[in-house]
Amino acid sequence: MIRTILVEDEQRGLSTLRNLLQEYCPELDVVAESMDADDAKEQIARLSPDLVFMDISLPGKTSFDLLKEIDSIAFEIIFVTAHHQYAMQAFRYCAVDYLMKPIDEDLLTGAVNRAIRKIASSNIGLNINTLLHNLQRPANHQEMKLCIPSLKGFRVVELKDILFCEASGSYTNFHFAGQPNICSAKPIHEYEEILSDSHFIRIHKSYLVNISHVKEYIRGEGGSVILSNQKEIEVSRRKKDFFLSRMKQFYKY
Repeated sequence: MIRTILVEDEQRGLSTLRNLLQEYCPELDVVAESMDADDAKEQIARLSPDLVFMDISLPGKTSFDLLKEIDSIAFEIIFVTAHHQYAMQAFRYCAVDYLMKPIDEDLLTGAVNRAIRKIASSNIGLNINTLLHNLQRPANHQEMKLCIPSLKGFRVVELKDILFCEASGSYTNFHFAGQPNICSAKPIHEYEEILSDSHFIRIHKSYLVNISHVKEYIRGEGGSVILSNQKEIEVSRRKKDFFLSRMKQFYKY
């Protein structure tokens, strides 16, 4: 059984979540419920849960503030929120699950199944620390970190270190300067969406490049780019105009 704590500041929301878990997630053992951050911190320290459902908005502080007060995060978290203004992009960078209210049963069971797999791995809590890092750096995307899932778990990398992503069927290979490549279990189109606001651009059906590492453009039907490691990558004819417009925005030439 997965020892679980529910943190929710509204009694109705707490009851709804509890009932959903009882019906759809019998493998979870709810050992405590909290309605404020201070009580939740105490319960987490006392009970050492495997999984915590955490409403983002809590009385007096957010759940992010609460997590910063915990020395070692040795549990998985599924965030719950009724608000869209929070950094959903940051959640996706870090392979962190969140549920929007009202909670959908299928999305709930999917999030719980992923949490159980993470609990069984050796990387528990690492994605939450990455999330807290990213939430402090909303103005500089290149300083943010990305959790890259693999068949064994996930790796955390800094965006500025990624040169380009290369499609490999339903997988994505991440290329770096001076460190080994990483093969992700996600397809490249998902990373195109996740990284669209972070100076990454799809220049070809097989390539997503970090604009920060583009050092030269060579004209042609579509042309090609030279990256900081001297790697030359083709720009497709269909992507050429969009690529050049993004480069003008980035370098202001």
